Amino acid sequence: MGITIPVSHRDLLAGAVNVVLTTIMPDGQPQTTPVWCNLEGDYVLINTMQQFQKGRNIQRNPRVGLLAYRLKQPLRNIEVRGKVIEITEEGALEHLNELNMMYSGKPNFFGDSVPEEFIHKFTPLKVRIEPIRVRVEG
Repeated sequence: MGITIPVSHRDLLAGAVNVVLTTIMPDGQPQTTPVWCNLEGDYVLINTMQQFQKGRNIQRNPRVGLLAYRLKQPLRNIEVRGKVIEITEEGALEHLNELNMMYSGKPNFFGDSVPEEFIHKFTPLKVRIEPIRVRVEG
């Protein structure tokens, strides 16, 4: 991996900030949605559900874009254009719970943030994104 996340802006991808993910729809149109994320080295990790549109989009087309910023400092931001290099169910629920704790202060996504019965309806996916281009402001 050749692209690194600058130290000056790593905090914006390390959790509990506003992050939006853009994926590509089957017709080529962009689809943008808020997500939770964190870092593992220079890889950005997100979590989605297999049944969600963004989950289907990244399985079909691995090109994505992320924009992260703090609400009170929107001019300090980081854009990551990247490629999804791994989508897995393995460890996905644990990762989702880790993100849930980071963003909401609650330990369990299913039961604390959404109804517990949703665990039987949705399949979490842990998604690893390799940065291809990084742009920072502020």
